[in-house]
Amino acid sequence: VQLQAYGGGLVQPGGSLRLSCVASGRFSIINHMAWYRQVPGKQRDLVATDDRVRGIKYVDSVKGRFTISTDNTKNTMYLQMNSLKPEDTAVYYCKANMWSPTTGSVDYWGQGTLVTVSS
Repeated sequence: VQLQAYGGGLVQPGGSLRLSCVASGRFSIINHMAWYRQVPGKQRDLVATDDRVRGIKYVDSVKGRFTISTDNTKNTMYLQMNSLKPEDTAVYYCKANMWSPTTGSVDYWGQGTLVTVSS
């Protein structure tokens, strides 16, 4: 299984971006998908999650501005980011926990996509 994240770029404060994360490979069930972000020199922080059992959750700093969604027909997860702020600048990573009969539950990470919010 591979995750490919893309959609990052340079945007002005107040602008919008949509990140995508495409999953390829063989798997049976997606238990959990999430977006994280990381600023150089700091830990990787959770931004939003979409869990098959627990539903959708956001970190307080992005509530009302970011929306996580999935398109199961395309094996793709999205992060719509609106009203972007300079403090949203980071490398964004997608993560998925997937289950298959051969591997059990495994976490997979995308390669990261840089979002820069600056005027």
